[in-house]
Amino acid sequence: MWSRSSSSKRQVATTDGDPEKVLAQVQDLSDWLVANPQINGCNTFENLHFFLRTSKFDVERAKKKLKTFYQMRAERTEWFDNRDPQLPEIQELLKLGVFLPIGPDAEQRMVVVIRTAAHDPKLHSQNNVFKTSKMILDLLLKLDPETCARGMVAILDMQGVQLGHALQMNPKLIKRSVESWTAYPCQPKLLEFTNAPRHVNFFLNTFRIFMTPKIRSRLFVRREGTSVNCDQLPKELGGQGLSYKELSVKWKQLVEENADFYVEQDKYKSKLK
Repeated sequence: MWSRSSSSKRQVATTDGDPEKVLAQVQDLSDWLVANPQINGCNTFENLHFFLRTSKFDVERAKKKLKTFYQMRAERTEWFDNRDPQLPEIQELLKLGVFLPIGPDAEQRMVVVIRTAAHDPKLHSQNNVFKTSKMILDLLLKLDPETCARGMVAILDMQGVQLGHALQMNPKLIKRSVESWTAYPCQPKLLEFTNAPRHVNFFLNTFRIFMTPKIRSRLFVRREGTSVNCDQLPKELGGQGLSYKELSVKWKQLVEENADFYVEQDKYKSKLK
């Protein structure tokens, strides 16, 4: 539970509109979570305010997002249970850098690079790749909620992709992956596949089947480079920012330093019937 303290008032940005109205909306969400204990969501001001902002201050829409988000966390045990950064399978994927937050683009949205072929499909399961990626994403939402609330820009680097990577992504897993994008409060504003092989659209058509028309309209494919305007783009994408290797080291350390965060977060998931 949260209290309507001076600190919570300070966290309501001037761009949010009337601070008192926003605080009343957050209180509404808090009361709703208390009245619906089966959702078992995180009832802090920061969390509820984030869901409200990313729902354009529509309380009913925020409630639907909260319900969907915590239900996903309960159903996808393979992604959200036992999120210990020291697990060998997590350590390996952190070292490889499968999911790398970069920083804000020119529109102040959060840019992330998803390296779809950084892992070896013979050694690493796709579910563990998703698990590691969502561990980093959850931490990113905690560390930089302001930028994330404006939306996510994902560059999916397919450099080195092989048949084995494609075979890991069966239709059921693709459907769950796409559903998870829309279940998170921060919405993808751009999904740009780069270094894509010639026949990538045969593969991406399966993704498109499960996408909403809005998300489908935000998906683009490039043979090389990126259209994203970001000062911190990594060297591998033609920018002047940190390399993939340096970013991997940075985020591995951040995840390891926040082991307690995952223990706390793992308490919040819906109680399934």
